[in-house]
Amino acid sequence: MTEADPTLKALAHPVRLRMLTLMWPGPMSAAELARELDISHALASQHLRRLDAVGLVELAEERTRRGGRERRYRTVHGSPLSDRHDGAPLLAAALAHTLQERAALRDQSSKGVTIDAELWVEPEVWEETRRRLAHIGAELHDAARPPRSPGTVPVGISLMAFRMQAPPPTHS
Repeated sequence: MTEADPTLKALAHPVRLRMLTLMWPGPMSAAELARELDISHALASQHLRRLDAVGLVELAEERTRRGGRERRYRTVHGSPLSDRHDGAPLLAAALAHTLQERAALRDQSSKGVTIDAELWVEPEVWEETRRRLAHIGAELHDAARPPRSPGTVPVGISLMAFRMQAPPPTHS
């Protein structure tokens, strides 16, 4: 990975990852994002500009609001993080931070799924599992509604599954 990769640098910040998730189901303004994330409007605007500069969000609509122009952005669909091999450590760090924040908000009365594994499987098993995990992620994204929509519950999912390089053999 090159140090100057602007897309990876944009993705490496947990707030920006959360913004992308929030804007997936529909457009949001910097003011809406600021309220949802409990950050200042200026900070939300700064993060949004960074995402826009690297093409991870796009302007969805402009409307007049309280005498000014409100710009609402949406996440650009179809730019999977899964295929970014060059920035895996940066993405993993941002995902780990986000996971810690979400875990603190876990509803203790509700069931969840926790899996951590380092396994050796046949390539065909891995490919089928990878495909199914991607499908599950797409299903959840497609079902997502704007934050706090009536009849919805907040759900956290962080998934990073990948084929690893085989470690060198150990010598006894």
